[in-house]
Amino acid sequence: MGSAKGMLREARKSLGTSGRPNKITKAYAKKHGDEFLKAPWCNMAITVWAHKSDNADAVLPGGDRAYTVAHAQDFKKADRWYKGTTANTNRAKPGWIVFFDWGSTNSIGAIDHVGVVEKALGGGRVQTIEGNTKDACKRRVRSSSVIAGFGRPAYGSSNWTEDIVDKLPTLRKGAEGEHVQTLRALLMARSHPEIDGVDGPFDTKVELAVRALQLWGKVEADGVVGPKTWPVLLRVH
Repeated sequence: MGSAKGMLREARKSLGTSGRPNKITKAYAKKHGDEFLKAPWCNMAITVWAHKSDNADAVLPGGDRAYTVAHAQDFKKADRWYKGTTANTNRAKPGWIVFFDWGSTNSIGAIDHVGVVEKALGGGRVQTIEGNTKDACKRRVRSSSVIAGFGRPAYGSSNWTEDIVDKLPTLRKGAEGEHVQTLRALLMARSHPEIDGVDGPFDTKVELAVRALQLWGKVEADGVVGPKTWPVLLRVH
């Protein structure tokens, strides 16, 4: 299940992307046609981030979008649209999709641009991450005067696994300590008897067991236990 944290994590990975075609327009064009390779890509970025973070259902209630007006209309139809008032801007949450109208009409039909809210700053301002802002992905600070409205995605609520994973380190061969003990215990619980006890380092046996687990969990089998592998280890049978 996706989350606002996951959406923002993907958006941050794109910071600094510039020009076109780029990795975002290429990803969108691969699915929807080469005409999108050099097209305006602010809403393509939202679409790509949503898919990569497992948030497509929440962020794209009408399906993939490259056109901001259609995307805003989707949120309106889903009854998940908030006008860009100062009050709504002050209560905007991380992960909300923010739509801009440079003409300040606040009309959905006049929307020019889109981004994702990183945090509300107060005083009718939000910090955002936006694709295709001067043909690059950048952080911006925007005021309610140019915000047409917000789409509020139906993100899944935060869960204990995500909260735990955020606090866990990345482990690789050679590591030692209590987190390695936890790793060894979890591997033993997942039918890896070759991990003979919780005490010991992250050795070759542990690395091979981690790679096997990663193949089973359909994540990159690199033998490194990071944010994509911990959830597989913690997954309930």
